[in-house]
Amino acid sequence: MKNIVILISGRGSNMQSIVRACREENWGAKISAVISNRNDAAGLQFAKDAGISTAVLSHKGYPDRESYDRALASIIDAFNPDLVVLAGFMRILSEWFVEHYTGRLLNIHPSLLPNFRGLHTHQQALDAGVRVHGATVHFVTPELDGGPIIAQAVVPVMPDDDADTLADRVLEQEHRIFPRVVKWFVDDLVMLDENGKVVLEPEVVEDIGFVITGGGL
Repeated sequence: MKNIVILISGRGSNMQSIVRACREENWGAKISAVISNRNDAAGLQFAKDAGISTAVLSHKGYPDRESYDRALASIIDAFNPDLVVLAGFMRILSEWFVEHYTGRLLNIHPSLLPNFRGLHTHQQALDAGVRVHGATVHFVTPELDGGPIIAQAVVPVMPDDDADTLADRVLEQEHRIFPRVVKWFVDDLVMLDENGKVVLEPEVVEDIGFVITGGGL
């Protein structure tokens, strides 16, 4: 059984979708811990109510990013994780941290990478006048929002959209695809090879249509 540790900074809606899917679908995995850099992260209460271990490590008081990341990793590693999931963890990670978890660190980003990296992705999409937008699940590398892409979900951009309505439509798809990809990892159907390339087993290739056709296209 694989151990999964999830990092959050806020309400953790993607974390909640993963926890629910893991339990409802009887994955061969355990959500061992939910960890936050903020003690007021609303998602911590959900995790506690679900009987999941929680921890908080504030980034305040650390002299630099790597020293915080090393302290964070010591907490994570106490749970012997096979996979670390970034579910709205609002921290730029140090190269040391990313390399420490190479091949077992997943993130979801609310855009169709490589477009619209960083923050305010929905407004970026509207400002650019694109007709489709979406979300991307990827392995994490030291390059910000630049890791190898595993799966994407596409949503249409409506003429009357603002950043909030577009964000809601994308978030709905995030809740679909992130648990799906995490389960692929649990089932050894997706991995990162020694050349930094994503390897998908045939079952995933057959399943990929489920992922990319979300959002009413």
